[in-house]
Amino acid sequence: MKPRIALAAALTIVAAPAAAKTFKVGQPAPAVELTLIDGTKTTLADHKGEVILLNFWATWCVPCRAELPLLDSYYRRLKQHGLQVFAITTEGSVPLYQMKALFAAMAIPSVRRVKGMPVEMPAVPTNYIIDRAGVVRYAQAGALDLDGLNREIVPLLKEP
Repeated sequence: MKPRIALAAALTIVAAPAAAKTFKVGQPAPAVELTLIDGTKTTLADHKGEVILLNFWATWCVPCRAELPLLDSYYRRLKQHGLQVFAITTEGSVPLYQMKALFAAMAIPSVRRVKGMPVEMPAVPTNYIIDRAGVVRYAQAGALDLDGLNREIVPLLKEP
């Protein structure tokens, strides 16, 4: 499978509990736990001090298939400056066993499960950006392009 085609594959996430919080711009990010594809768990709080981008996408979403390789490349270039990106796929995507090539090709950590937030997105892709202090700075449906990433991420990376 070619890397670009492999990047069109996805993960299926498990529903969040009923008490899940939403992301609101200007508010602290809710307590969210992510279970990565390799089984390790991490929380948003574990990444305080980093700029975090949560990208919700689906294999059937054409804009998502264009955005994910861009996010992967962007992450590879800026992770040493404190950027962390997580790829979270929504329901309706291909099963986990079909995504081995995707996991091998991507530098972005892929998420298997999410706890602590709603998983039903108004649209895919949906992106949330959290600053180094843990405050939500961006929450929108729609694909980010390179100009949008630079506009939203670079100023946050420059903040102490």
